[in-house]
Amino acid sequence: MATTEDDRGWGIASGYHDVWGRWTAPSSDTSAALRRAMGAPTDDPDEPAPVGTPLRVVPAGTAASTPVTDTAVLFLEDGSEVRVRDGKLPADLPLGYHRLEADAGRSAPQVEHVVVVPPRAHRPGGFHAWGVTAQLYAARSHTSWGIGDLGDLGRLAHWATERGASTIGLNPLHANAPGGPPANSPYSPSSRRFLDPIYLDAGALLHGSGVARAAVHAAAEAGAALNAGDRIDRDAVWTLKLSALEQLWALRPVTFAPAASATPAGAEHDAAELLAAADAGRAVPVGAELWLWGAYCAIAERHGPSWVGWPEELRRPDGAGVARFAREHTDRVAFWTWLQLLTEAQLAATGARDWLITDLAVGFASDGFDAWQWQDHLALGTRIGAPPDLLGPDGQDWGLPPFIPWKARSLAYQPIAETLRANLRHGAGIRIDHVMGLLRLFWIPPGVDPSDGAYVTWPGTELLDVVALESARAGALVVGEDLGTVDDGIRRSLGSRGILSTRLLWFEDDPTTQWPEQAMGAVTTHDLPTIAGVWSGADLADQRAAGVTVPADGDELFRHRLRVAASCDDGADVDDVAVAAHAALAAAPSMLVTAALDDLVGAEHRPNVPGTIDEHPNWRIPLPVPLDDLAATPLADRIVAAISTGRGHQG
Repeated sequence: MATTEDDRGWGIASGYHDVWGRWTAPSSDTSAALRRAMGAPTDDPDEPAPVGTPLRVVPAGTAASTPVTDTAVLFLEDGSEVRVRDGKLPADLPLGYHRLEADAGRSAPQVEHVVVVPPRAHRPGGFHAWGVTAQLYAARSHTSWGIGDLGDLGRLAHWATERGASTIGLNPLHANAPGGPPANSPYSPSSRRFLDPIYLDAGALLHGSGVARAAVHAAAEAGAALNAGDRIDRDAVWTLKLSALEQLWALRPVTFAPAASATPAGAEHDAAELLAAADAGRAVPVGAELWLWGAYCAIAERHGPSWVGWPEELRRPDGAGVARFAREHTDRVAFWTWLQLLTEAQLAATGARDWLITDLAVGFASDGFDAWQWQDHLALGTRIGAPPDLLGPDGQDWGLPPFIPWKARSLAYQPIAETLRANLRHGAGIRIDHVMGLLRLFWIPPGVDPSDGAYVTWPGTELLDVVALESARAGALVVGEDLGTVDDGIRRSLGSRGILSTRLLWFEDDPTTQWPEQAMGAVTTHDLPTIAGVWSGADLADQRAAGVTVPADGDELFRHRLRVAASCDDGADVDDVAVAAHAALAAAPSMLVTAALDDLVGAEHRPNVPGTIDEHPNWRIPLPVPLDDLAATPLADRIVAAISTGRGHQG
């Protein structure tokens, strides 16, 4: 994506070709507003972007040169030191984030970040598998408390892996902020580095805990009542679960010993081991980041979930006010820290490390934890989204703040690396939502519509190198959601780093047998209709009821894709169409193909209709079949048999 000649390092693209092939260039007002958001002191288009601490990305095994020509010291990530002479870095540097310092009599040392990266992300050898994707909140069982939970995930994993599935893909499990009703969308979290305790199987925790039997029975009855509704009420669910968890905490509070220095978010720790130490009466050591999350939650309980409205002394995480609050409310900080460890332990107990592919949301809420901690590096007030396209003809405004590229680079992309690390360590891989955001993001200045936004590019392909590094370290694969406005150059860049592309039956003209190998194939996603929704007309009716702009021919394109894939006419039975479509999907040479749990149970309503908020019950629709009944669902068995046969029984 070319930038304007007078861009001067800000990364504002000169324009883009939309999905209809039209060239769209940003106005001078848009460019000026975006430069201002990135720290430009004036509206002068010749004002250069700051540089900050230089960064050098070095391919592993390369004896790279550096402009630091004096005798220097390279401080490796593990704390060891390497002497550097004559401007040459050793070829045997370990993968990781290092820091080069040279002191040639200056008042301050000359500093440069050195990031050593592998050539590509991790990719299992000979991988030719199939899996299931699900919205965990929607996958309720008879024992759920109004929302699918980690106990239900264990049930789903047992069912799927027993039938040969290698992966289970989930919606983001990112954390909401306490202090108000939980957000419905899993794609606008308070933090992408912590898990949401709303997914705890609270009923399992209560049994045998010492909580009075009457209280356990009452909680189970209340949970069953929430399960009976045809909409997921997160506020009611969390109110019930929080009450039960506080009863548990009162029986056995945990003493934590927070680290004196910062520990990177996502650093390895065994949550179950820490909880066992707590049960034994020992003080549990936790990293500073986890303790800070606990402090944030305790503050949010008292002052509300939006940090921008907190008392001044609490608005910065490194301020004396936050440290004082944590000391004065140690028990509550410890409670929220304990909840995070409980959630991690329950997720690990499902066996997720072997098969989980969880979504990484493209961003986080502007008033949540991640924005609070990294506020100095964000273009607050600016939002990211998408230009008008087939998914959203009016464009999309996601309301999420972007990192300022030059500032993130000056940190050696630490916030993004920590986010990747925190998510990769829980499973076998991640699916990066809107993966093009690693190369460019569509920025919308304050006060304008998405149609007046512009693309802002990251420096080169450095973020792809960071993804490859974190993937290789975790031994976990990476799937990129590269749908929408994507040019061929971006797809080539993603492919060269080993990131799997996404291919959907709804969008592909080529038969599945011609899809690429380095891809994850599927019929649909959470933003697109289900097979039953298209075939029955329910999805088109939902869109019209929500006031969404639909094509003149309605859902004819999707119906056409189904007719071709299933080799059928409009009179075919919907279940037969779903089975045949998945048989066609299984024939793809792609490394991974997945079936949506919605399609396995014949759900008609898609999880989310882009461009709507209250007009459609987005993220609140439970599946029509409880997980307990999945084994007795003929459609699910037929689709699994078709996929398994088509994949040659490999998994």
